[in-house]
Amino acid sequence: MSEAVSLPGDPKVDEQLAREHDLTDEEWQNILEILGRTPTYPELGIFSVMWAEHCSYKSSKKHLKTLPTSAEHVLQGPGENAGAVAIGDGLAAIFKVESHNHPSFIEPVQGAATGVGGILRDIFTMGARPVASLDSIRFGPLEDPKHRHLLRGVVEGVGGYGNSVGVATVGGETQFHPCYAGNILVNAFNLGIVEADNIFLGTATGVGNPVIYAGSKTGRDGIHGASLLASAEFGDEADQMRPTVQVGDPFTENCLIEACLELMSTDHVVGIQDMGAAGLTCSAFEMASRAGTGIVMELDQVPQRAADMTPYEMLLSESQERMLMVARKGREAQVCEIFQRWGLDAMVVGRVTDDGRMKINWHGDTVVDIPVDPVSAAAPELDRPTQEPAALRERQKLDTSALPPEEDPEGALLALLDSPNLCSKAWVARQYDQLVQGNTLIGPGGDAALVRVKRDDGTPTRKALAISADCNPRWCWLDPFAGTQAAVAESARNVACTGARPLALTNCLNFGNPEKPEIMWEFAEAVRGLGEAAEALGTPVISGNVSLYNETKGSAIYPTPTIVMVGLLEDHTRHAVSQFREAGRVIVLLGETREELGGSEWLLFRTGREAGLPPRVDLDHERRLQGLLREGVAAGEIETAHDISDGGFAVALSECTFSSDGPGIGARVELRNGIRPDALLFGESTGRVIVATDSPDALLERAHAAGVPAARIGETGGDRVSITPTGGEAWVDIPVQELHAAWAAGLPRRLEAV
Repeated sequence: MSEAVSLPGDPKVDEQLAREHDLTDEEWQNILEILGRTPTYPELGIFSVMWAEHCSYKSSKKHLKTLPTSAEHVLQGPGENAGAVAIGDGLAAIFKVESHNHPSFIEPVQGAATGVGGILRDIFTMGARPVASLDSIRFGPLEDPKHRHLLRGVVEGVGGYGNSVGVATVGGETQFHPCYAGNILVNAFNLGIVEADNIFLGTATGVGNPVIYAGSKTGRDGIHGASLLASAEFGDEADQMRPTVQVGDPFTENCLIEACLELMSTDHVVGIQDMGAAGLTCSAFEMASRAGTGIVMELDQVPQRAADMTPYEMLLSESQERMLMVARKGREAQVCEIFQRWGLDAMVVGRVTDDGRMKINWHGDTVVDIPVDPVSAAAPELDRPTQEPAALRERQKLDTSALPPEEDPEGALLALLDSPNLCSKAWVARQYDQLVQGNTLIGPGGDAALVRVKRDDGTPTRKALAISADCNPRWCWLDPFAGTQAAVAESARNVACTGARPLALTNCLNFGNPEKPEIMWEFAEAVRGLGEAAEALGTPVISGNVSLYNETKGSAIYPTPTIVMVGLLEDHTRHAVSQFREAGRVIVLLGETREELGGSEWLLFRTGREAGLPPRVDLDHERRLQGLLREGVAAGEIETAHDISDGGFAVALSECTFSSDGPGIGARVELRNGIRPDALLFGESTGRVIVATDSPDALLERAHAAGVPAARIGETGGDRVSITPTGGEAWVDIPVQELHAAWAAGLPRRLEAV
């Protein structure tokens, strides 16, 4: 039986205290069996955070195991700090998306800022220089002053941290819905570039090697952020949770990036991990578990910024800008000197052992002595019951024949462009540095962001990476399986619209309380849809995050499986944009418009209903369409490509006429009137793209060979958007200036409301 002593002043550890740490009675009995004794107070804290939902994935890992995660170009899949894919020329892209939802609802500026800081550390921990960030953020209605405050705070946090660190925020998505009124979502993504043969992993290898702590000092901020804040739903006490939110310092992070990358250019370090959720505890256990080793740690050697901290507090603190690493024996001085030169603390705090145990000493006493794997690798795996929501079939019902036809297409188009989810998000993007490091080719507002690839020494290549974040929560609420498939397909389609080949994806799966069978059913169906779509499109899931318990007082968010797709463009000088570049170009519609109004923005606008089945996804068609887009861009036949998604054709066409700084080139199109006009204009059938070309015959021939429906529908030019049925009078004929004014004013107008 292992030995560890309780300290004077620690509370008595018993079953009741375990419950207060969100451990179940079954988990408490499991702990007693693992240890053969009652745990000490620090040991109880370790089990509580490591077995919390946020760290253990105990409700989700049964389903996550079904996802496709490998391919020839995948260098690192799930299980490490981030995923990695080869992009040629001896380089790799490292990327991941993570959530910081609950902290951002409690304290929007610091919650969002530390979300950005945490995802940056996941990337440079693997040896990559962070080059591009995205944010996927969702709020309640802007009519609520609280959500105007939350939006301002989150944007300030994302921009303030990212801008100060010097990493461009190049895209993302911002949405509003009543389901987020009690629980906003803040998902942060980052991508970095590294030499493919210099990727670092978070492993504690080499018995006798020193364990080194580096970065900021440890304080009391963020204690139980992973277990009690991120692994439980909100109640009346939400506003009292502010002390569990971490506080970030982007300038320290900047120094930490440079110090780590300098260290990784040597051979001093064998494993490195950032201290994120559950802080020192999680990083130490995960590093030892991956290597099959143990660690003995002298906790009193850890730099502290708060007086009289206890072992419990130090082990559970989530203070930011901290790293844990294993160096080669005898290189301790060289490692510490690098960090100290960057103004950072660095201290040897332990060594690697061969006994598979975590032993933590405090002023000569052993306060933790527990086996690594039962805490980390063998954490509980639950098979929670699932049950289709009782109301699902009812909300999927929609009789389109009973819907009155749209009598004012122009008014509907202007209203949709002004709506919170479809209007311009320039107010958000302007607060982010989009150009720092000089790699941004397409920034916020495009179908996908596009960033040039450079080597770490600044040497440019011809390559670029396209990145897109997508999810339609309403569709996922109406059908989690089809809605998630649509999110994967749209994200890949957006990447392909630049001319890039989708490589792999990362996901942030945001759901409600998994203890409810209806929520667990939504989650299981979403993962099933994600897996099938990723497999069909050849885009494996290489990293990700699960965020559960996103609900307040029993009211859950809509299922929100955020998908971020990364694609490779071999020659950045040949890429398409989403705006019309020249007058006189032929406009071609790729894909087929069906009479699908279920779950559409138009249906919500016109009837106030969220109902029906979302548009069906044809993954074979998506694969052919994406191949056609890549080939057409590479051949110079496609200069504009814009995905048709929320709001339908009329909204997408209008967006093509908006330049980066105002109204752009107009368009005249004619549509065959085969289905009801409002479905043609505002239906959201998937697998469609508007393209502009000066080689229409070659493009149509290419589309025919690829088996992709394609039709010549009009041309660019003038200062109006005109949409006319074949042989009839125009449904829409509006100046681009008027359309742009409605689109540009939507968000500022609501934020200025009193």
